[in-house]
Amino acid sequence: MIIRENIIEVEEQDLEYILERENVKFKPEELIFFDLEHYVYKKPKCVGVFGACVFDDKDKKLHVTQYMIEGKNDVVDILILAKKYFINMKEEGKKAIVTFSGNNDFTVINYLFNKYGVYYDFIREYESVDIQKEYEMDKKTSIGLKNLEKVFDIHRESELISGSNLAKTFHKVLKDKEYIERMPNEKIENILLYNEQDVVSLYLMFTAWKKYIKPIEIVEEV
Repeated sequence: MIIRENIIEVEEQDLEYILERENVKFKPEELIFFDLEHYVYKKPKCVGVFGACVFDDKDKKLHVTQYMIEGKNDVVDILILAKKYFINMKEEGKKAIVTFSGNNDFTVINYLFNKYGVYYDFIREYESVDIQKEYEMDKKTSIGLKNLEKVFDIHRESELISGSNLAKTFHKVLKDKEYIERMPNEKIENILLYNEQDVVSLYLMFTAWKKYIKPIEIVEEV
């Protein structure tokens, strides 16, 4: 398994712009920004990349953690590491998990937890904030992550990777134990960077929400 830890510098936050509602009142350091790259064929097969980042209030930087499978022997191990990560973050005072269309990720990881006998109850342990749903609440329409990044003036370093291409890659990783060794390092790095930028984008959106997103008020006709 590939385990990657990275520290990313971010600009100082202006707390008046963070996403806040009656049921969403969290400081950035209380949150986990979470995204999975996964392989689903009829049913979830594996987590290809587990990605999460947290804001450290001491050094004022983002700390990114990623696990990427290298073969079918890692399918269960990556789930165990994911569970340990969430347990550790809870002990460090994290209160909620921020995702984009997170129902998909939670459906996949919960299915795999259940299949392989890894018990973890996200609903009991954490609050949940879905950036896509928050946007829909304010704008009364839906949007994809990459288009929302444009709204926030977020520019990616990584190439865009389609979900189908990721699925093909993880399918090959599961079927051929030597496939990961033949993969160019650039391809592996791009997958990890792509996932990393997903979770970093969630942080940037959450902390600058009110600066870019102005709610649409629905005026009822009398």
